[in-house]
Amino acid sequence: MPVPLSRLQPSRDEAIEDWPWLDQDVLRSSRSRQVCMTCHFFRHHPGPNGIPLLTCQLHQGLIAQGEHLSHRCSGWSEDLHRQRGWAPEVA
Repeated sequence: MPVPLSRLQPSRDEAIEDWPWLDQDVLRSSRSRQVCMTCHFFRHHPGPNGIPLLTCQLHQGLIAQGEHLSHRCSGWSEDLHRQRGWAPEVA
């Protein structure tokens, strides 16, 4: 079930840099295309010194560099662009 876009906005008050790191209790190894990078909730933000911060909007936590390519959580969801197509409003 797709999550309304309003729920994708961070509800935490602190800056994204202060979000907690997601650990092995949340992220599991994955050998399929179902990894954080292909998830609807995956985002990247500019961090300090120009180093991008990888985040999960569902868990509102940071993902360590590299883990977005080989891990996922139980809340993995297909990206809406893939579900509906590139421009569904035109159809």
